[in-house]
Amino acid sequence: MTVAHGSLLIGLLLITMLLTGTLLARLPVSAAMVYLGLGYLLGPGGMGIVEADPFSQANALALMSEVAVLISIFAIGLKLNAPLRDRRWIAAFRLAFPVMAMTVGLIACVGVLGLGLPLGAAVLLGGILAPTDPVLATGIQAESGTSPDRVRFSLAGEGALNDGSAFPFVLLGLGLLGLHPLGSLGWHWLVVDLLWSTVGGLLIGAVLGTLIGTLVVYMRTRYRNALGLNEFLTLGLIAVSYGVAQSCLASGFLAVFAAGLAISRVKDLPITSKLAHELLNISASGARDNWFTHPHHASSAMNRAIRGFNEQLEKLAELFIVLVVGILLPSIAPFAAAWWFIPVLFLLVRPLAIVTGMAGEPFRRDQMIIIGWFGIRGIGSIFYLMYALAQGVTGPLAQDLVSLTLLTVATSIMVHGISAFPLMTWYVARKQRDGTP
Repeated sequence: MTVAHGSLLIGLLLITMLLTGTLLARLPVSAAMVYLGLGYLLGPGGMGIVEADPFSQANALALMSEVAVLISIFAIGLKLNAPLRDRRWIAAFRLAFPVMAMTVGLIACVGVLGLGLPLGAAVLLGGILAPTDPVLATGIQAESGTSPDRVRFSLAGEGALNDGSAFPFVLLGLGLLGLHPLGSLGWHWLVVDLLWSTVGGLLIGAVLGTLIGTLVVYMRTRYRNALGLNEFLTLGLIAVSYGVAQSCLASGFLAVFAAGLAISRVKDLPITSKLAHELLNISASGARDNWFTHPHHASSAMNRAIRGFNEQLEKLAELFIVLVVGILLPSIAPFAAAWWFIPVLFLLVRPLAIVTGMAGEPFRRDQMIIIGWFGIRGIGSIFYLMYALAQGVTGPLAQDLVSLTLLTVATSIMVHGISAFPLMTWYVARKQRDGTP
């Protein structure tokens, strides 16, 4: 396909999605389901216009999916506005860490006992399939505000955090396969890949998000400088947070999430009497940038601008990555165990990890059903799959990982996309009937 033909195809696709967006919103389907079908239609399984090979193009596909993950988790960080002392965060962290670790362990057990995989391959499979991705089911995305729904908040927080917390288990699986150094008795993995990666990533992102956000607000309110170009602020903060964290051997994913969370909490600067007088003169002029330079509104204006831009980026990232998944579907080789493995993952492994890992949390039965069901697999799993292939996983194991991952992600997009609207409608109706938060 030539550059001209590629440009024409992308342009038509974007315009078509714009024109049909309202129609799709009225149907019980997610946009990702449509993208998946289009990808398959455009790929070798359909018209053969676009081709992609997960084995020879693993590095490029890993980079593409990594960028999509970064955009998605930064967007979620901007949305989760509940106070850090709010109990909602406890549930999100329990889902993202202990529940995620249990999920890896359970998948590894299924891989060893049911699929006959060696331990390293089974752990790697668990690390690839454990992370969830609420971005792919628009019906359950987090709500903005300081008192969001607990279920939506927990699922969104889980999806953002466990894209980073799953990485150590992917590295552990690669290490057991001899493709990553674990250190004597696993000390390097435990200290650097697990503990420091998690804590360091969150700290680095929080510090950078706070410092850069405070600096921008200060420059705007005190000097009427650093105005506009909010797109540069979004991309710059994502890139800096990721780059610093990765350079320090910390989790770039967790750093970007923490940066989005931190910049959304930057406070407006206190106003002095002198500045108040100057502000009255500025406001009287009716300048367009008043809102961005007002000491009481600069922070909220900045956050609205970067959130709006990032939401558009997120939609584009979702479009292209799910299209790629559809294009890659013909890469799936016949896998005899797939018919039972995927139902076990969705109907047994996920609910069991939720019930065990969330014991003691004040969730009602309907809330536990929603959380247990929506273990959506998506962009994060695609990245970890491609990362593993790029690190040297080859042969029959590589083909098995590709087949299981693509089948799981495609099935998740379909079944979770179809069930999101009716299940969330039922859940909201129960909340209204019972008068519960």
